[in-house]
Amino acid sequence: MSEDRVYNVLIVGVGGQGIILASDVLGKVAARHGYDVKKNEIHGMAQRGGSVSSHVRFGKTVSSPIIKMGEADVLLSFEQIETLRYFPFLSVDGNVIVNDQKILPPAVFTGKQEYPPDVLERIREKVPNAVVVDGIHVAENLGNPRVVNVIFLGILSKYLDIPASTYEEVLKESLKPKLVDINLKAFHEGRALAAS
Repeated sequence: MSEDRVYNVLIVGVGGQGIILASDVLGKVAARHGYDVKKNEIHGMAQRGGSVSSHVRFGKTVSSPIIKMGEADVLLSFEQIETLRYFPFLSVDGNVIVNDQKILPPAVFTGKQEYPPDVLERIREKVPNAVVVDGIHVAENLGNPRVVNVIFLGILSKYLDIPASTYEEVLKESLKPKLVDINLKAFHEGRALAAS
């Protein structure tokens, strides 16, 4: 990572997936590493499973918390269709990390809309090297389905030149003591997945 540029990470998904915690941890990690950090969250109808996004920007000097269209270095998505929704923000050579999970929006339940059957194919068509991980399966194997967001932070960390120890420090400070061990396991599982 060049010290002179601004890095743009867009974290997206739906309410209840831990997007805000993930973006808070990433922001604190970048700040602890010495970067200027700006963050912005858009909650939408988060309490009803609505779309949630968090813009995290860091670098030597960051003027705005908002990522412009076409400037996200990484699109980290916790839900398949949210990836497509936010594709316009991705830079030409940006990376995509997506959770292989479908959370049906209310309009699908009421029959007003249909969930596209080919979302992953469309993602790979746009970004052939997109990283797709079944986060729920990985989290359940670790013993806690609520650590998906930290698994994906671990994957993301392999794309950013910040030591794993910095994430560990921030996770320890950000979580209740009883949740630290499982989340550290989740973080390192994500890093291992990214490496493979």
